[in-house]
Amino acid sequence: MESVTAPEPTGAGVRLRPEIASLPPYRQGRPAPADGFKLSSNENPFDPLPSVVEAISASAKYVNRYPDASALPLREALAARFGVSADEVLVGAGSVSLLAQFIAAAAGPGDEVVYSWRSFEAYPGLVSVAGATSVTVPNQPDHRHDLEAMAAAITDRTRVAIVCSPNNPTGTIVTAAEFDAFMAAVPADLLVLLDEAYIEFVRDEPEAAGRAVDGRSLIGRYPNLVVLRTFSKAYGLAGLRVGYAIGPLDILDAARSTAIPLGVTAASTAGALASLEPAAEAELLARVDAITVRRSRLHEALLAQGWPVPVPHGNFVWLPTGAATTEVADRLFEAGLVTRAFPPEGIRISIGEEESGDILLRILGELVPALQEQLPS
Repeated sequence: MESVTAPEPTGAGVRLRPEIASLPPYRQGRPAPADGFKLSSNENPFDPLPSVVEAISASAKYVNRYPDASALPLREALAARFGVSADEVLVGAGSVSLLAQFIAAAAGPGDEVVYSWRSFEAYPGLVSVAGATSVTVPNQPDHRHDLEAMAAAITDRTRVAIVCSPNNPTGTIVTAAEFDAFMAAVPADLLVLLDEAYIEFVRDEPEAAGRAVDGRSLIGRYPNLVVLRTFSKAYGLAGLRVGYAIGPLDILDAARSTAIPLGVTAASTAGALASLEPAAEAELLARVDAITVRRSRLHEALLAQGWPVPVPHGNFVWLPTGAATTEVADRLFEAGLVTRAFPPEGIRISIGEEESGDILLRILGELVPALQEQLPS
């Protein structure tokens, strides 16, 4: 019998949602060369604490069992810290996973989600996957959210508003007064997500600048507000993917219904709990202090070189390079520094190892004279 070779499957006949088929997938930054530095992912440059590694390792003895996906011990620890019940805490695989759950719970086809832009690059994809439509409101010239314009953009179709403070990738904050005014202006039935992935890196500003919003002080004040935080940045657990949300029970229950079952691992829970132990947390937050000192030094040096850098409040700085973005990012990569470029707007540069700052300033100092006319004012 003559053999017949089956055609290679192409998937061409599979009907996919057009908005998903055209959606670019989220891509991580390029890996750093062997002798270089990865400054593209806002990771904590310090090695994990031995006590945290020990707790994570101990959890490996039970990998034949499903985890407690509700992460009850971690929810109880966070509930005690924030003065809420454990049911008012939701733990997920990073705060981005929780964002996806809340958006899916509130918005679908025909609905809108409002957020500032540029902001966290995952927002457009999360909204599209939910079937909703993004309504982006341009940042102000100083790279901050324009909350008045965001409030004005809300319509009868708006189901979610996302406020990111400190904003990723520009590093700017929303002040407490601005956020209170925003909450007073938006409908009471609109879900507001306050994304605070970098809150631990915020330091007090001069009185004239205004105090940054802090979701912890808002809990219980607004029945339509959910505060999201993560262990990835300040606590250095990016590889474990664990974040949490604090908010009203009915909203959190709706988000629980949209979650992929068993998404929170035992290792994640163990690592987060170990990081909240008093001695461990004190050491971790001392590292955060060290990162903010490096950040301030870098910011001052960049200003001295002539770069129009906004005051940073996360564990990164925003370099508004405009039309020169790709050129600058490529030059930094050649020098062994992997950064996150957003052409044609700017480059986000994480605060990394001490040595990386010296290389960064040397290369950027060489580039300033040739790029002055191309840089945004």
